[in-house]
Amino acid sequence: MTTRKPSAPRGLKPGGRSLWNAVCKTYTLRPDELRVLKDACFEVDLIDDLQRCLAKDGVISIGSMGQERAHPAVSELRQHRSVLSALLRALKLPDPTSGSTQGETPTSTQARAAANSRWTKQPG
Repeated sequence: MTTRKPSAPRGLKPGGRSLWNAVCKTYTLRPDELRVLKDACFEVDLIDDLQRCLAKDGVISIGSMGQERAHPAVSELRQHRSVLSALLRALKLPDPTSGSTQGETPTSTQARAAANSRWTKQPG
C-alpha cells in the first residue's frame, strides 16, 4: 500500500511550497504534524515577505519625531524566525545524517524507533 503525498495547502508561496514538498517527499506525517508543517510553511512565506520589505525599504526608518529608528519589520522578522524555529523543532524530524531527532538523545531516539516498530502494522 502506497501513501499518497499530501498536496500543499492553498496560498503557499514558493518558499513555503518548497518546504512542504521537501518534508512530504521524505517523511510520512500524521495529521497533527501536517498542521504544524502547514503553519511552518506559512511562516516561511511571511519571513520571505518581511525580508523583501527590508530589502526594499532598508533597515532604518524615520520615526514620528523625525528620528532614525529600526524598521518595524526588523523586530517582526526576528519574532517570526523564532516561531518558525519552534514549529520545526515541534515536528521532531530525524537528522538524515545521524538518524536522531532534533532535541532527542540517542536513547529517546531508540525508544521511539522501538515503539514505532511495535505499533506500526507490518504488511502481510
